Formats: sequence, C-alpha cells, structure tokens
Amino acid sequence: MKIQSRGRRAAVIVKIGVSRQVAIPKKLHDEMGLAPGDYLQVELDGDRLILTPKVLIEKRLAESLDDIREGRVHGPFRSASALLRSLHRTKKTKAS
Repeated sequence: MKIQSRGRRAAVIVKIGVSRQVAIPKKLHDEMGLAPGDYLQVELDGDRLILTPKVLIEKRLAESLDDIREGRVHGPFRSASALLRSLHRTKKTKAS
C-alpha cells in the first residue's frame, strides 16, 4: 500500500470491511501514536470523513489513579516557584 504525501497530508486508499470497519495503515497509525482501544471522533465534513483521536476523561482518570497508587506524584506545593524547583530537581535526577 503506497501512501501519497502532500505536505502534512497523506492519502491512502483502504477498503471498507463487511462490518463497516476501516483499517488504518500501520505507518499512519504509528505516526499518530494510536493504540488498540483508543477512541476516534468521526465527523462528516461535506463528502469527507474526518477521524480525530480523542482521549476520554475516564481513561486519563484511571491513569492518574495508577500514578497515585504507584507514588508517581509530588506536592502539595506552597507556591508556583516551589513546584518549579521540584520539577527541575526531578528532571536532573532522571537525566543522571
């Protein structure tokens, strides 16, 4: 399958399956950072379908709760400058 690129746009011809499913070509899938189970918003714009990746709040909330359980949190902070100092320390620790 050949992907035709025009600037930031890429065009590919895919076939609609029996269940109205459309396969996203691997190169585009990887470039967009998509994963199985991700959600796409489907919009009709004239005679075009526009697929836009969407992150649902519930998924992000679950990830945040996992971070809390695993201790991947910092704070609370008394000021914005205290927050920034903590971020800089964390960045230096990870770089080492």
